[in-house]
This record gives sequence, structure tokens and C-alpha cells, in this order.
Amino acid sequence: MTVLHVLWQPILLSTVFVFIASSLLHMAIPWHKNDYKGLPDQGKVIDLLRPLAIPPGDYMVPHCTTREEMRTPEFAEKMAKGPVMVLTVIPNGPFTMGRSLGLWALYLLAVSYMTAYTTMHGLPTGAGYVRVFHVAGMAAFLGYAAALWQTSIWYHRSWITVLKDTVDGLVYAGLTAGTFGWLWAR
Repeated sequence: MTVLHVLWQPILLSTVFVFIASSLLHMAIPWHKNDYKGLPDQGKVIDLLRPLAIPPGDYMVPHCTTREEMRTPEFAEKMAKGPVMVLTVIPNGPFTMGRSLGLWALYLLAVSYMTAYTTMHGLPTGAGYVRVFHVAGMAAFLGYAAALWQTSIWYHRSWITVLKDTVDGLVYAGLTAGTFGWLWAR
């Protein structure tokens, strides 16, 4: 078994490689340009919602608090009339990238660490590149993409967007797996 502290280099380098790749996928290539659509007459919608001062958080409309309420004709009518939506409200003000990029980097580091941990328990020191690539790649792919599908299954997020995010996860997993295969303890 490989000792985890020996894998600090692939952990850190794969984090950097994936950070750079994700920046390119989201900024340099128009791959994610149409992930979100604007609402029709969004100015009117904003003017209607602003006085409600909805605090940041996740919301579902229409919403019910019990199963019994969900079975009522009134709730069924609300669902039929619409709109039906899942809404995330973020804090007002300019969107600053610093906090999000910092959290993203921590997430990438966590996935790389978990990839190292999983691969270390599955492979011995000196394992070949291909074996390391397969195990590390699967662990990283699970970290980057496996849970994304839940957002389409349960919250009706666009399947196209989730498929694009899954392809991103495959790219990230490939970079992580390649880095681990390259720098695996010999």
C-alpha cells in the first residue's frame, strides 16, 4: 500500500491542472454560454420580486410543508396553474469571483485528496500507469460528476447542462488520473 503523504505532489498538481482546465472550459470556450436562460420580461419579474425582499436561499414554488397538503386539490391546482419552479436566491450586490474560486479550489483539492486516498487503498506502490489511471480516474470522475445527475432527476435541471457538466467532469477526471499515473509512487 502506498502511504498518503507520498502522494502530495499528484494531489496538488492535479488540483492546479483541473483548476486551469475548468477556467478554460468556462471562460475561453463558449461551451457553457447557454446553460442559463433569461426570464421573459425579466425587468418586470425583478420589479415584482424586489419588494418581497426574499432572503438568500433555495425555494420551491408552489411549496407545501406536509404530505397531506401535497395531496390536496388546492395544491394540485397550484401545480397545474404554475409557474412551478426551483429557485435559488443569492445575495444582492456585485458577483465577486474570489470567494467562489477559492471554494472551487478547495473542492478540487478535496476531490484530489479523496482520489489519492481511494487509489492508495486499491493499488500498491509501483503499480503501472494504466492501473493507476483507471482507479484514480474512476474515483475522480465520481467526485466531479456522479452527483450532478441528481439535479436533473429531482430538480428538473436541464439534461443538456448536466451532460455538459458531466463531460467537464470526465475531462477533470482524465487530468487527475493522468497526473496520478505520471507521479504514482514507484
